[in-house]
Amino acid sequence: MNNQIAVLGFPRIGEKRELKKALENYWKGTTSLDELNALASQLRLKHWTLQRSAGITSVAVNDFSFYDNTLDLMIALGAQPQRFRDIHDANQRYFTMARGDATHTAMEMTKWFNTNYHYIVPELSATFEFGEISTQKILSEYREAQENGFKGAIQLIGPMTFLGLSRCDTLVTHALFDPLLEQYSKLIREIVVLDMNIEIVIHEPFLSLDTNVRQLSLLKIAYDQLAALSPSLSVATYFEHSNEATAVLVHTPIKGLILDFVHGQKNGESLEILGKSNKHVTIGIIDGRNVWKNNLQQSLQTLEHIATYIPKDRLSIGMSCSLLHVPYTLKNEEKLDSKVKVLLAFSEEKLEELTLLANAFFSGETITFPAHPKTSVDEAVQKRLDALTSNDFKRSHPFSVRQMSAHDHFNLPLLPTTTIGSFPQTAEVRKVRQEFKKGLLSKDAYDEAMKEMIAACVAFQESVDLDVLVHGEFERNDMVEYFGEQLNGFAFSQNGWVQSYGSRCVKPPLLYGDVSRPKAMTLQWSQYAQSLTTRPMKGMLTGPVTILNWSFVRDDQPRSLCATQIALAIRDEVDDLQNNGITMIQVDEAAFKEGYPLRRENRALYEQWALDSFLLSTAVAHKETQIHTHMCYSEFTDIIKTIESMDADVISIETSRSGNRLLRIFKETGYAQEVGPGVYDIHSPRVPSVEEMQTQIHALLEVLPAKQLWINPDCGLKTRGWSETKAALVNMVEATKKVRATL
Repeated sequence: MNNQIAVLGFPRIGEKRELKKALENYWKGTTSLDELNALASQLRLKHWTLQRSAGITSVAVNDFSFYDNTLDLMIALGAQPQRFRDIHDANQRYFTMARGDATHTAMEMTKWFNTNYHYIVPELSATFEFGEISTQKILSEYREAQENGFKGAIQLIGPMTFLGLSRCDTLVTHALFDPLLEQYSKLIREIVVLDMNIEIVIHEPFLSLDTNVRQLSLLKIAYDQLAALSPSLSVATYFEHSNEATAVLVHTPIKGLILDFVHGQKNGESLEILGKSNKHVTIGIIDGRNVWKNNLQQSLQTLEHIATYIPKDRLSIGMSCSLLHVPYTLKNEEKLDSKVKVLLAFSEEKLEELTLLANAFFSGETITFPAHPKTSVDEAVQKRLDALTSNDFKRSHPFSVRQMSAHDHFNLPLLPTTTIGSFPQTAEVRKVRQEFKKGLLSKDAYDEAMKEMIAACVAFQESVDLDVLVHGEFERNDMVEYFGEQLNGFAFSQNGWVQSYGSRCVKPPLLYGDVSRPKAMTLQWSQYAQSLTTRPMKGMLTGPVTILNWSFVRDDQPRSLCATQIALAIRDEVDDLQNNGITMIQVDEAAFKEGYPLRRENRALYEQWALDSFLLSTAVAHKETQIHTHMCYSEFTDIIKTIESMDADVISIETSRSGNRLLRIFKETGYAQEVGPGVYDIHSPRVPSVEEMQTQIHALLEVLPAKQLWINPDCGLKTRGWSETKAALVNMVEATKKVRATL
């Protein structure tokens, strides 16, 4: 046992998604709060045991959450929005902030930096008043660790990150800095009452962004004050380098820094000042965001280089970030192709790698460096890449011509109504898919079951008078996994689940080889659905950048090359659909923005290849084919020109939790294409009234003209139940018709 290795967090959802199931049962009322808490305690104990088995003396505490760590921090800081303070039951208030209820709209969610994890966005204003702090969760989990024989390192999101990720302007940030810092000071004072030497790790990934002089001056003030309260306080940054912040933090009384040397290799530029300081430095050397085995030999060389600047007695090694972003364990993967499995390391295996590396680096033990199998090359894919020309990235007609053609062809009313694509994935739907996968259901029986579900979905959409229909996506387990399963170059785990938000988990594909499409992937179901109606039926595809960003991507070639290969496969699918009568096609790029590099200096390159990938996949569309796309929670201010360059005919966006703030960006920049802002939040079970949606649509019309607007929910409906889905869509269509009547 030693203090030379550390982690910043462990997957909390459980080896077999135990927390997901317990949460959903609790929300349904079939599990009590006591039962939920008991399950959470069992999970924490298991995770701490795994960490100690790897040789970690101070296990991560307070990394566990029932929904989101930022939401937990709001409670701890007394930073709950005023609009929820009428809910006196603390547990009910917590979940209402996250999910909403009949009288409260849920808080906004967005992506945690450039990951696929969602956090709850703090709501702050210049007049915001903090309430009483609450250390109950933090201290109870720390005591729980103690009682089970574990020493804990308390993990907290820091003040710079809390302010930086809140919805507030610079003036609000300045006005709230002092009172926020006082709340943090109160928290730390209460924590160190237990033990003055408690290890406290404050997470400041915000410092890995481009920081300005004002922010760095506030950083110095913050950690001069906070570190004076605890002699064992360290600051962790990750996802990029944080050299500007490091230069400030070495001159504060913090104990140490935890730096990402996987995604922030430029942290090496700070080695000299770190060496001259007295700070302990933890080197994030094993990737906490991807699943490929660590190149131990290369990592050991990096560590030895670092040790020429910083003595080993001031070094620890760890993960690049929390392991929240990777699956739990490989030990349940009996069906994974051995040629792929040998390349992988999930959370448990990464702990083992950490132990091996620590033994080699600190103790000089000899370790065997396994050879990494090479990925085979698909010559046909390489030839297609070589044959690409600039014409493959351009639509054949400008938007103005395509728009006139679409209006003539589809003959839709003003404010056309539609949905984003998926409909509820009920237990019955999942059972049919699972039985088919297990061989318990024949192909004919499966196809018949899918057709019945599609037919019912189409009939429902016609009954509520939606203008543009979808087939419901009942055959799809996940918007990325479904396509990956039909593409060469992808593999899939059985239990490689990763938390996205709350109880929502995804199982990212493993992109390990050259990508190609052996046959059509969606044509069968789109054609069948279109045969059931005379209304337009959208073909539903996931875009290349989203498939890339929501996959674990091979690390032996540039991501841009992987994206181009995927784009060629999606291009073929677009062409098959339009040549078989599906002339409205949605190519979702839900994750386009989240892939942006955190540093401005790296964004132009990403932007160019991401844009090229989307254009390559859609430029094959004919003049009469209307291309839609959808983007999830994104800040569009800095990329609106790129979105315009994507040249989609219609873009739908999530806006219901953020008002018209995002939509105004489209107006201010003179965006010409059509836009479908979400008029209600699908992440909450709450069903808005007709009147509420009317008000929302009128608010949209204050920003953009009716001829430019579509009406739709915020996102796909797969996570919702049928009763709330039906009620919400009925209200949405009725509200739209009432507004149309006033135009």
